[in-house]
Amino acid sequence: MSLYLGVMSGTSLDGLDIALIEQDTRTRLIATRFQGMPAALRQELLALCSTGADELARAAIAEQCWATLAAETINQLLADQQLSPQAVRAIGSHGQTVRHEPQLGFTIQIGNPALLAELTGISVVSDFRRRDVAAGGQGAPLVPAFHESVFGNKERIRAVLNIGGFSNLSLLHPGSATNGFDCGPGNVLMDAWIQRHRNQAFDRNGDWAASGSIDEELLVRLLSEGFFTTQGPKSTGRELFNLSWLDKHLAERGHLSPENVQATLLELTAKSVADSLMIAQAETQDLLVCGGGAHNIALMRRLQELLPNCDVRGTDSEGVPPDWVEAMAFAWLAHCCLERIPANRPAVTGARGYRILGAIYPA
Repeated sequence: MSLYLGVMSGTSLDGLDIALIEQDTRTRLIATRFQGMPAALRQELLALCSTGADELARAAIAEQCWATLAAETINQLLADQQLSPQAVRAIGSHGQTVRHEPQLGFTIQIGNPALLAELTGISVVSDFRRRDVAAGGQGAPLVPAFHESVFGNKERIRAVLNIGGFSNLSLLHPGSATNGFDCGPGNVLMDAWIQRHRNQAFDRNGDWAASGSIDEELLVRLLSEGFFTTQGPKSTGRELFNLSWLDKHLAERGHLSPENVQATLLELTAKSVADSLMIAQAETQDLLVCGGGAHNIALMRRLQELLPNCDVRGTDSEGVPPDWVEAMAFAWLAHCCLERIPANRPAVTGARGYRILGAIYPA
């Protein structure tokens, strides 16, 4: 058996999730550590998601900061576990997505894996998405293969829903190839809206959304976006769903109270997931939820209401804490790369075939 570390920094940009796993025939979570994202770095990473001045130099500086922060967090986790760098076979680093345009043939995750290897003394596997994009795929989502490995059940028809900044589904049907796709915004619009109006990072438990009422006219406008009407393989990001996109629809709708907008954004997330699942795998028995959205009580309640024949619950019910599934997945992807195991799923991404994902930076 081998130890791997996974580093995940998602579109929410709240911080770095670090997971230490033990991998043999099964994946076991050993330890975790979270490091909040410094405000200045978060602001710069957000800015790099849009066109701006001197982007190349700014991105190079930002990824040095990101890698240094990741290395410091990893080194502290290893110290807490009384482990040497030599005890860990590799780090799987997702990096920070700043652009995702697979229809144009590219996706960009920054994170300076060479510097991360230098600062930790551990080999780093990164740049997982571009191999899939090179093969004609979306490059995302990449977690369905991991979900299949950890949550697959021969007796149950399952789906795994990750709700981070964006939401994605993995479809696990016994006897069928694993499928999956992005559903649309997860927390990204709700987080941005509450930051604008209440200067809060997120809507704890969905309480603010629950205080408002859904505006059906706005909801119809939002759901008219072409992304929601297309079938997978598909992926999305901040390039499409952002505050400017929301503001455009609000200007067309007219004035609404902020809490009613928040309630409508929660409904957008819940309905886009439920509608996608009903089209792709209506017979789903278990919907296992991970990511920050698993803690949004109002969102979880609404998903259950929209999917009355499905048991909606967090992945902690399967022994895997919701907050650490994605970091664990990238540790597992590092294992797959080193063992030369193809880890994409063509049915998910649309790639021309199975591919070994990742670039290796030896310690």
